[in-house]
Amino acid sequence: MTKVDILAIGIHPDDVELSASGTLLRHAAQGKTFGLLDLSKGELGTRGTAEIRAREAAESAALMGASFRETLDIPDGLFEHKPENWLKIVQVIRACRPEIVLCNSVDDRHPDHGRAAKMTADACFYSGLEKIITYDRLGNLQAKWRPKAVYHYIQDMQLIPDFVVDITPYFEKKMQAILTFRSQFFDPEGEMPNTPISGKDFLDFMEGKARVFGRSIPVNYAEGFICARIPGVNDLFDLT
Repeated sequence: MTKVDILAIGIHPDDVELSASGTLLRHAAQGKTFGLLDLSKGELGTRGTAEIRAREAAESAALMGASFRETLDIPDGLFEHKPENWLKIVQVIRACRPEIVLCNSVDDRHPDHGRAAKMTADACFYSGLEKIITYDRLGNLQAKWRPKAVYHYIQDMQLIPDFVVDITPYFEKKMQAILTFRSQFFDPEGEMPNTPISGKDFLDFMEGKARVFGRSIPVNYAEGFICARIPGVNDLFDLT
């Protein structure tokens, strides 16, 4: 696991693709590096299995050009905000030393998302404390590291963003990344149970949401984010 500029974290293997992949692709085109961290294997999902979702996640990571994709063993749906779980996130943060962390929505239809958002944001803080002791996979003591910023991507609920990122040139590739998760999303020949995200109308919703976020800039497509803390601005002309 090498140092990256951005670490994108989700409780489920497709969370990042759905809500922040366009932003990652935009920054990769600017020369920035990013890694992906799935906190769970998504084993409670109605469709597919943990093994299928792992293969899909690896395919998506390769498509997007991620520096790495890691999966923790935090239980899907059954996790608690406790040291046993957030220390695992701290270990990854200290291993790849990101400047920015993107993580789950602060509030959403799926209860895992808001709970994971809180646990991840707290882990980013704890990672900067000297007396929180963690070790890497070789047993070496890890140095403290705190990301400069934590941003929560917006998921199913249409929350009001603090800022949006233009993803217009990357929207089609974002949709390709989403559709690598064939077990979860629209498949006209599929025989698995229907879910709120498996119909073609959900993909239409994804496009509509990106258009709504884009309208405020104005661009064709954008992704929205909520700040964990008030950001500072050095140059007013950087704002669009």
